[in-house]
Amino acid sequence: MLTIALSKGYLLNEALKLCGAAGVRLPAADLSRKLEFTDIQQKYRFLIVRPMDVPVYVEYGAADLGIAGKDVLRENSYKLVELLDLKFGYCRLVVAAQRGRHKAATLVSGLRAATKYINSAAAYFAGRGLDVELIKMYGSVELAPIDGLSDVIVDLVATGKTLQENGLEIVAEIYDTTARLVANRVKVKSKYPEIMALAGRMKRVL
Repeated sequence: MLTIALSKGYLLNEALKLCGAAGVRLPAADLSRKLEFTDIQQKYRFLIVRPMDVPVYVEYGAADLGIAGKDVLRENSYKLVELLDLKFGYCRLVVAAQRGRHKAATLVSGLRAATKYINSAAAYFAGRGLDVELIKMYGSVELAPIDGLSDVIVDLVATGKTLQENGLEIVAEIYDTTARLVANRVKVKSKYPEIMALAGRMKRVL
């Protein structure tokens, strides 16, 4: 039996659809409320965990495979095998500021940036020679510039609607991200036939 870690939230439904299209016979129940379940044929065990935890489960062998956003994988250095770009869950990691600020003068040294993506933000600003104070956030970051906590935010956006609703605009794009299928480095060898068979079916669906 293969154990697969899936991300809670916006990637979950697409991940389940892909698994079903790849021949996994999923239960008919509402799986979004489950913490774990198995397929009807008892070939796959699924774990539903927080997005940031997916690569941790896979790296330490609690799961053989995982589906996680590239943003999550890039935020920390995980020892994983990336098997497939799954082509869904497209988002962008961006720098945003309050609407109306002069874009050319927005990104300068001395700014404060609020973000959940500390490592990605640090690498971005350092790569441009900017000394920026980073403020680690755990919830919605859109209020930070409005309330004076930060000058800009670094966050993941899909349509940009939430930014617009909070009076923010994108001033720089850091990278694009989509969902990826990743494997444990040991399990990809010990369970090679099973893992590659599922990955191959997913690839054909894509």
